[in-house]
Amino acid sequence: MVFRPSYIKLLQDGTLLERVNEIEKHLTRCYLCPHECGVDRTKGVGVCRGADKAIVSSYGPHFGEESVLVGSRGSGTIFFGYCNMKCVYCQNFELSFHGEGHPISNERLADIMLQLQGHYKCHNINLVTPTHFVPNILEAIYIAAREGLELPIVYNCGGYESIEILKILDGIIDIYMPDFKYNVSERGRLYSKIANYPEKAKLALKEMDRQVNGLKVDRKGIAYRGLLIRHLVLPGGLEDTKKVLKFIKEELSPNCLVNLMNQYHPCHKAFEYKEIAKGLSFMEYKQAYDYAKELGLRLA
Repeated sequence: MVFRPSYIKLLQDGTLLERVNEIEKHLTRCYLCPHECGVDRTKGVGVCRGADKAIVSSYGPHFGEESVLVGSRGSGTIFFGYCNMKCVYCQNFELSFHGEGHPISNERLADIMLQLQGHYKCHNINLVTPTHFVPNILEAIYIAAREGLELPIVYNCGGYESIEILKILDGIIDIYMPDFKYNVSERGRLYSKIANYPEKAKLALKEMDRQVNGLKVDRKGIAYRGLLIRHLVLPGGLEDTKKVLKFIKEELSPNCLVNLMNQYHPCHKAFEYKEIAKGLSFMEYKQAYDYAKELGLRLA
Protein backbone atom coordinates (compact mmCIF):
# COMPACT_ATOMS: atom_id res chain seq x y z
CA MET A 1 0.00 0.00 0.00
CA VAL A 2 1.30 3.43 -0.95
CA PHE A 3 0.66 5.97 1.81
CA ARG A 4 -1.00 9.25 0.91
CA PRO A 5 -1.43 11.85 3.67
CA SER A 6 -5.06 12.61 4.36
CA TYR A 7 -4.44 16.34 3.81
CA ILE A 8 -4.12 15.58 0.08
CA LYS A 9 -7.78 14.56 -0.02
CA LEU A 10 -8.72 17.67 1.97
CA LEU A 11 -6.79 19.78 -0.54
CA GLN A 12 -8.60 18.20 -3.48
CA ASP A 13 -12.12 18.62 -2.08
CA GLY A 14 -11.54 22.19 -0.87
CA THR A 15 -11.72 21.35 2.85
CA LEU A 16 -8.07 22.24 3.52
CA LEU A 17 -8.57 25.81 2.31
CA GLU A 18 -11.72 26.06 4.44
CA ARG A 19 -9.69 25.01 7.49
CA VAL A 20 -7.01 27.60 6.67
CA ASN A 21 -9.66 30.33 6.51
CA GLU A 22 -11.29 29.09 9.71
CA ILE A 23 -8.09 29.09 11.76
CA GLU A 24 -7.02 32.58 10.63
CA LYS A 25 -9.52 34.22 13.00
CA HIS A 26 -7.19 33.32 15.86
CA LEU A 27 -4.59 35.80 14.61
CA THR A 28 -6.88 38.65 15.62
CA ARG A 29 -8.53 36.95 18.61
CA CYS A 30 -6.34 34.10 19.77
CA TYR A 31 -7.85 31.02 21.42
CA LEU A 32 -5.35 28.57 19.94
CA CYS A 33 -4.58 26.91 23.27
CA PRO A 34 -6.25 26.51 26.69
CA HIS A 35 -4.76 29.80 27.92
CA GLU A 36 -7.44 31.48 25.77
CA CYS A 37 -5.69 34.87 25.86
CA GLY A 38 -8.02 36.37 23.24
CA VAL A 39 -5.34 38.82 22.09
CA ASP A 40 -5.04 40.40 18.65
CA ARG A 41 -1.71 38.96 17.57
CA THR A 42 -1.34 41.50 14.79
CA LYS A 43 -0.97 44.12 17.54
CA GLY A 44 0.26 42.31 20.66
CA VAL A 45 1.12 38.95 22.24
CA GLY A 46 -0.34 36.64 24.88
CA VAL A 47 1.23 34.06 27.19
CA CYS A 48 3.15 32.34 24.39
CA ARG A 49 4.58 35.67 23.13
CA GLY A 50 3.99 34.66 19.52
CA ALA A 51 2.86 37.36 17.09
CA ASP A 52 1.24 36.89 13.69
CA LYS A 53 4.30 35.47 11.90
CA ALA A 54 5.82 32.07 12.67
CA ILE A 55 9.28 32.17 14.22
CA VAL A 56 11.57 29.41 12.99
CA SER A 57 14.77 28.73 14.89
CA SER A 58 16.16 25.97 12.67
CA TYR A 59 15.17 23.15 10.35
CA GLY A 60 16.68 20.07 8.75
CA PRO A 61 16.97 16.28 9.05
CA HIS A 62 17.06 15.26 12.70
CA PHE A 63 18.42 11.89 13.82
CA GLY A 64 17.80 12.28 17.55
CA GLU A 65 14.07 11.56 17.43
CA GLU A 66 12.39 8.19 17.89
CA SER A 67 13.64 5.53 15.47
CA VAL A 68 10.18 5.16 13.89
CA LEU A 69 10.44 8.79 12.76
CA VAL A 70 14.15 8.93 11.90
CA GLY A 71 14.59 5.92 9.61
CA SER A 72 17.60 6.24 7.31
CA ARG A 73 17.05 9.84 6.13
CA GLY A 74 16.01 11.63 9.31
CA SER A 75 12.90 13.35 10.56
CA GLY A 76 12.34 16.69 8.84
CA THR A 77 12.19 18.90 11.91
CA ILE A 78 11.13 22.53 12.00
CA PHE A 79 11.87 24.15 15.38
CA PHE A 80 9.56 27.05 16.23
CA GLY A 81 10.36 29.87 18.65
CA TYR A 82 8.38 30.47 21.87
CA CYS A 83 5.95 28.06 23.54
CA ASN A 84 2.56 28.03 25.29
CA MET A 85 4.17 26.35 28.31
CA LYS A 86 6.81 27.65 30.71
CA CYS A 87 8.57 24.53 31.96
CA VAL A 88 11.26 25.51 34.44
CA TYR A 89 13.52 22.62 33.34
CA CYS A 90 13.19 23.23 29.57
CA GLN A 91 16.35 22.16 27.73
CA ASN A 92 15.45 24.38 24.76
CA PHE A 93 14.75 27.50 26.82
CA GLU A 94 16.53 29.75 24.31
CA LEU A 95 13.71 28.87 21.90
CA SER A 96 10.76 28.42 24.24
CA PHE A 97 11.37 31.36 26.59
CA HIS A 98 13.44 33.77 24.46
CA GLY A 99 11.99 33.05 21.01
CA GLU A 100 15.33 32.41 19.36
CA GLY A 101 14.83 32.42 15.60
CA HIS A 102 13.49 34.60 12.80
CA PRO A 103 9.95 35.57 11.75
CA ILE A 104 9.16 34.12 8.34
CA SER A 105 6.29 34.28 5.89
CA ASN A 106 3.93 31.36 5.40
CA GLU A 107 5.25 31.03 1.86
CA ARG A 108 8.79 30.61 3.20
CA LEU A 109 7.55 28.03 5.70
CA ALA A 110 6.00 26.11 2.80
CA ASP A 111 9.34 26.28 0.96
CA ILE A 112 11.07 24.77 4.00
CA MET A 113 8.61 21.86 4.02
CA LEU A 114 9.23 21.22 0.32
CA GLN A 115 13.00 21.44 0.87
CA LEU A 116 12.83 18.84 3.65
CA GLN A 117 10.98 16.57 1.24
CA GLY A 118 12.84 17.24 -1.99
CA HIS A 119 16.41 18.15 -1.06
CA TYR A 120 16.86 16.31 2.24
CA LYS A 121 14.40 13.48 1.43
CA CYS A 122 13.24 13.25 5.05
CA HIS A 123 10.60 10.73 6.08
CA ASN A 124 8.19 13.31 7.52
CA ILE A 125 7.63 16.96 8.42
CA ASN A 126 8.11 17.24 12.18
CA LEU A 127 6.62 20.43 13.65
CA VAL A 128 8.34 21.06 16.99
CA THR A 129 6.29 23.24 19.39
CA PRO A 130 3.69 24.20 16.77
CA THR A 131 0.64 25.05 18.91
CA HIS A 132 0.88 28.85 18.85
CA PHE A 133 1.64 29.02 15.12
CA VAL A 134 -1.06 26.69 13.80
CA PRO A 135 -2.62 29.36 11.48
CA ASN A 136 0.75 29.90 9.79
CA ILE A 137 1.44 26.17 9.62
CA LEU A 138 -1.90 25.29 8.04
CA GLU A 139 -1.51 27.90 5.32
CA ALA A 140 2.04 26.66 4.69
CA ILE A 141 0.79 23.06 4.38
CA TYR A 142 -1.88 24.24 1.95
CA ILE A 143 0.69 26.07 -0.18
CA ALA A 144 3.19 23.20 -0.05
CA ALA A 145 0.56 20.53 -0.79
CA ARG A 146 -0.40 22.40 -3.96
CA GLU A 147 3.28 22.20 -4.94
CA GLY A 148 3.59 18.46 -4.29
CA LEU A 149 4.14 17.97 -0.56
CA GLU A 150 3.17 14.42 0.35
CA LEU A 151 5.02 13.59 3.57
CA PRO A 152 3.28 12.69 6.85
CA ILE A 153 2.90 15.68 9.18
CA VAL A 154 4.06 15.18 12.78
CA TYR A 155 2.54 17.44 15.46
CA ASN A 156 5.22 17.48 18.16
CA CYS A 157 3.72 19.37 21.11
CA GLY A 158 3.70 19.77 24.90
CA GLY A 159 0.22 18.32 25.33
CA TYR A 160 -1.48 21.57 26.39
CA GLU A 161 -3.88 21.76 23.47
CA SER A 162 -7.34 23.11 22.63
CA ILE A 163 -9.93 20.52 21.58
CA GLU A 164 -11.47 23.03 19.16
CA ILE A 165 -8.13 23.49 17.40
CA LEU A 166 -7.40 19.76 17.36
CA LYS A 167 -10.71 19.19 15.57
CA ILE A 168 -9.65 21.69 12.91
CA LEU A 169 -6.45 19.65 12.53
CA ASP A 170 -8.39 16.41 12.04
CA GLY A 171 -7.35 14.90 8.71
CA ILE A 172 -4.38 17.25 8.37
CA ILE A 173 -2.08 15.82 11.03
CA ASP A 174 -0.94 12.25 10.39
CA ILE A 175 1.13 11.64 13.53
CA TYR A 176 0.47 13.25 16.88
CA MET A 177 3.47 13.27 19.22
CA PRO A 178 2.42 15.02 22.45
CA ASP A 179 4.14 15.10 25.79
CA PHE A 180 2.08 13.90 28.72
CA LYS A 181 4.07 15.60 31.44
CA TYR A 182 2.03 15.30 34.64
CA ASN A 183 -1.06 13.64 36.06
CA VAL A 184 -0.88 15.78 39.22
CA SER A 185 -2.14 19.34 38.81
CA GLU A 186 0.21 20.77 41.43
CA ARG A 187 3.26 19.59 39.49
CA GLY A 188 1.95 21.27 36.35
CA ARG A 189 1.37 24.50 38.25
CA LEU A 190 4.79 24.36 39.91
CA TYR A 191 6.99 23.27 37.03
CA SER A 192 5.11 24.53 33.94
CA LYS A 193 3.06 27.43 35.35
CA ILE A 194 -0.21 25.82 34.22
CA ALA A 195 -2.96 25.11 36.76
CA ASN A 196 -5.05 22.71 34.67
CA TYR A 197 -2.44 20.77 32.69
CA PRO A 198 -3.59 17.17 33.44
CA GLU A 199 -7.23 17.97 32.69
CA LYS A 200 -6.46 19.59 29.33
CA ALA A 201 -3.76 17.09 28.35
CA LYS A 202 -6.05 14.10 28.94
CA LEU A 203 -8.80 15.61 26.80
CA ALA A 204 -6.26 16.40 24.08
CA LEU A 205 -4.80 12.89 24.12
CA LYS A 206 -8.24 11.35 23.78
CA GLU A 207 -9.05 13.58 20.81
CA MET A 208 -5.72 12.81 19.13
CA ASP A 209 -6.34 9.10 19.68
CA ARG A 210 -9.84 9.41 18.22
CA GLN A 211 -8.38 10.94 15.07
CA VAL A 212 -5.40 8.69 14.38
CA ASN A 213 -5.48 5.74 16.87
CA GLY A 214 -2.35 3.74 17.64
CA LEU A 215 0.92 4.20 15.79
CA LYS A 216 1.21 2.47 12.41
CA VAL A 217 4.50 1.75 10.62
CA ASP A 218 5.34 0.62 7.09
CA ARG A 219 7.39 -2.42 6.08
CA LYS A 220 10.61 -0.54 6.87
CA GLY A 221 9.42 0.36 10.36
CA ILE A 222 8.77 4.03 9.57
CA ALA A 223 5.69 5.59 11.15
CA TYR A 224 3.11 7.08 8.82
CA ARG A 225 0.07 7.58 11.06
CA GLY A 226 -0.97 7.38 14.70
CA LEU A 227 -0.24 8.46 18.25
CA LEU A 228 3.20 8.51 19.89
CA ILE A 229 3.29 9.81 23.48
CA ARG A 230 6.38 11.09 25.27
CA HIS A 231 6.78 11.18 29.03
CA LEU A 232 9.91 12.55 30.69
CA VAL A 233 10.51 10.89 34.06
CA LEU A 234 11.41 13.55 36.63
CA PRO A 235 13.40 13.03 39.84
CA GLY A 236 11.02 12.18 42.68
CA GLY A 237 8.13 11.82 40.23
CA LEU A 238 7.67 8.04 40.16
CA GLU A 239 4.12 8.02 41.54
CA ASP A 240 3.03 10.72 39.08
CA THR A 241 4.67 8.79 36.24
CA LYS A 242 2.76 5.65 37.22
CA LYS A 243 -0.53 7.58 37.03
CA VAL A 244 0.43 8.94 33.60
CA LEU A 245 1.20 5.44 32.34
CA LYS A 246 -1.96 3.98 33.85
CA PHE A 247 -4.08 6.61 32.06
CA ILE A 248 -2.45 5.73 28.73
CA LYS A 249 -3.08 2.05 29.33
CA GLU A 250 -6.70 2.41 30.41
CA GLU A 251 -7.96 5.31 28.27
CA LEU A 252 -6.13 5.18 24.93
CA SER A 253 -5.65 2.74 22.06
CA PRO A 254 -3.55 -0.28 23.06
CA ASN A 255 -1.04 0.18 20.24
CA CYS A 256 -0.11 3.79 21.02
CA LEU A 257 3.67 4.04 21.21
CA VAL A 258 5.10 5.41 24.47
CA ASN A 259 8.57 6.90 24.76
CA LEU A 260 9.45 6.80 28.45
CA MET A 261 12.36 9.23 28.48
CA ASN A 262 15.29 9.04 30.90
CA GLN A 263 17.38 12.02 29.75
CA TYR A 264 16.30 14.51 32.41
CA HIS A 265 19.01 16.78 33.75
CA PRO A 266 18.53 20.09 35.56
CA CYS A 267 18.48 23.02 33.18
CA HIS A 268 17.29 26.63 32.96
CA LYS A 269 15.44 27.37 36.25
CA ALA A 270 15.32 23.80 37.60
CA PHE A 271 18.04 24.63 40.12
CA GLU A 272 15.52 26.79 41.98
CA TYR A 273 13.57 23.64 42.90
CA LYS A 274 15.48 21.35 45.25
CA GLU A 275 13.65 18.15 44.27
CA ILE A 276 14.48 18.47 40.55
CA ALA A 277 17.87 20.21 40.90
CA LYS A 278 19.55 16.86 40.32
CA GLY A 279 19.70 14.19 37.67
CA LEU A 280 17.36 11.23 37.39
CA SER A 281 18.71 8.12 39.13
CA PHE A 282 19.00 4.78 37.37
CA MET A 283 16.71 3.11 39.92
CA GLU A 284 13.97 5.72 39.53
CA TYR A 285 13.90 5.18 35.79
CA LYS A 286 14.10 1.39 36.10
CA GLN A 287 11.08 1.35 38.40
CA ALA A 288 9.12 3.49 35.94
CA TYR A 289 10.17 1.31 33.00
CA ASP A 290 9.34 -1.92 34.83
CA TYR A 291 5.88 -0.54 35.66
CA ALA A 292 5.27 0.37 32.02
CA LYS A 293 6.24 -3.17 31.01
CA GLU A 294 3.93 -4.63 33.65
CA LEU A 295 1.06 -2.62 32.16
CA GLY A 296 1.84 -4.06 28.75
CA LEU A 297 2.44 -0.71 27.08
CA ARG A 298 4.07 -0.56 23.68
CA LEU A 299 7.39 1.16 24.39
CA ALA A 300 9.67 2.96 21.96
